[in-house]
Amino acid sequence: MKRIVLLIMCLWVVSVQAERLKDIASVQGVRDNQLFGYGLVIGLNGTGDSTPFTNQSFASMLSRFGVTLPEGVSATSQNVAAVSLTATLPAFAKPGQKIDVTASSIGNASALSGGTLLLSTLKGADGAVYAIAQGNVVVGGLGANGADGSRISGNVPTVGRIPNGASVERIVPSSFNRGDTLTFNLNRPDFTTAKHVSDKINDLLGAGVATTLDATSIRVSAPRDPSQRVTFLSILENLEVDVAEERARIVVNSRTGTIIIGQHVKVSPAAITHGSLTVTITEVPPQVGQDGTVTGGETIVSPRAGIDIAEDSGHMFMFDPGASLNDIVRAVNQVGAAPGDVMAILEGLKQAGAINADLVVI
Repeated sequence: MKRIVLLIMCLWVVSVQAERLKDIASVQGVRDNQLFGYGLVIGLNGTGDSTPFTNQSFASMLSRFGVTLPEGVSATSQNVAAVSLTATLPAFAKPGQKIDVTASSIGNASALSGGTLLLSTLKGADGAVYAIAQGNVVVGGLGANGADGSRISGNVPTVGRIPNGASVERIVPSSFNRGDTLTFNLNRPDFTTAKHVSDKINDLLGAGVATTLDATSIRVSAPRDPSQRVTFLSILENLEVDVAEERARIVVNSRTGTIIIGQHVKVSPAAITHGSLTVTITEVPPQVGQDGTVTGGETIVSPRAGIDIAEDSGHMFMFDPGASLNDIVRAVNQVGAAPGDVMAILEGLKQAGAINADLVVI
């Protein structure tokens, strides 16, 4: 059986280039905060859940509106679903501003389409309420069930969004206006880039204004006055800094077979053998016969399977000292290596110490 394999080799080119400071670093203390909450989505068309905690929450909601259920009567409704609420509170968000909310079913609801979230609180990690959420749930997925038990679904119908569904109620304290310094944290730690940032700021504002703390952080002397500090940061974040080249690295996606090789990847002298072994197992119609008894015998059904093993001839290729990316790509393309084979080759080179790159499998 002929096997056709598509091998994708991508060139990861990271050259020295100037980028704005705001694109490669963030200001320490200026960060988003995660919020979470619990609520009820109502108005579902029979796609809600019937879990005990949903019924308890539904009964509690009714009691707050003065509705008292008779003794022994449970509050149940297929139009209600319990959901977990999550949201991101941006830095410097002020009371009255709106943020998006994501609602995810935590019961056995089949869909949240057409539902409305009742008034719910969103809390931070400290347990304080930072936002109030309510609104119509927008679901991108869909689902349908047939009378015979068949089911079809697209995306995830039990997760929805409420655009601008939460109103900020509390300000998160920030250290932005405290102290005489600000600290920039690089998104990708690198000693060379950190030095470039420090040098660029000192060339603009004078020696000693910026100092590097490590491969990630650069401390900068800043004015205390808030308005002056904002102007100061506006100037710094638009500075263009030369970003250092990345380390030699190979990234392998084990699911899709995509392999990304950095431009600085080199291999030492090495010889590699590539072979392919294909094992095919096919089901054969079962053999039916008698157990040998003349009368009163039983029918015997013997399942059978066919097994075929085919082995392709091996290939060997050799890398010269300091072979580059082009040499590696050309070699694996010549032998027609499959993605799994290439991964094995790269892992072997790494284990043998014949490659200078970090191998990352995702």
